[in-house]
Amino acid sequence: MTGEITLRGKVLPVGGIKEKILAAKRAGIKEIILCVDNEKDILDIKKEYLKDLTFHYVENMSEVLEVALTSQKVKNAIVMNGKANGNESNVAKKVVGRK
Repeated sequence: MTGEITLRGKVLPVGGIKEKILAAKRAGIKEIILCVDNEKDILDIKKEYLKDLTFHYVENMSEVLEVALTSQKVKNAIVMNGKANGNESNVAKKVVGRK
């Protein structure tokens, strides 16, 4: 996601969209979240550069979270209680061992 947000969660437009889109594409990013007001900036970019990119236009942070977060579980995730898949994780061992 590129942009700014207000304290109330409204997503605001930003500049330099063309450069940010091209940099994202070079980095292998395929889905981009933008402020709905930045949609006009995409129209200025050649179609060949936009190939294989998916754009999500949002107005507030709740929309950003819907797009950005997934309910899919991560393999070998470290759980906040210090256990990963029922076993004590290396991170938990290091934290417990500190004084």
